[in-house]
Amino acid sequence: MKKLLLAISIFAIAGSAAFADTLADRKALMKERGKLTGELSKVVKGETPFDAAAVLKTLQDMQANAEKFDVEALYPAGSDTGDTTAAPKIWEDPDGFKAAEGKFEAAVNAAVTDAPADVDALKAKFGAIGASCGACHETFRVRKG
Repeated sequence: MKKLLLAISIFAIAGSAAFADTLADRKALMKERGKLTGELSKVVKGETPFDAAAVLKTLQDMQANAEKFDVEALYPAGSDTGDTTAAPKIWEDPDGFKAAEGKFEAAVNAAVTDAPADVDALKAKFGAIGASCGACHETFRVRKG
């Protein structure tokens, strides 16, 4: 009986650790995404001068970030607890969540494919990227405080 309880405890701890890693992974990915979005936002607002090569690099980094976003791996069943702002809607409507992420990825891919040549072109591309972020946050994120 003691061995059974020990085995169950070990599996429970291992499961908790796995979800902690999953939570840390998705937080890191979203933090990186926020940083990249912030860099583009500064250019759009005129706080940072437009540099086509730097903008393209940031968009490519954003594209790589989007390619790493695996909903099944980052949001498995049971990973909805702990220090997270992920809304329950993610697990209630996984197809909707995947579709929202798909819109972000499509907007980023379009911006990379047709790289902005000036700040006005970036504003148009950034508008689509930002809209996809906002729509996803509205439905699939719990606001803090």
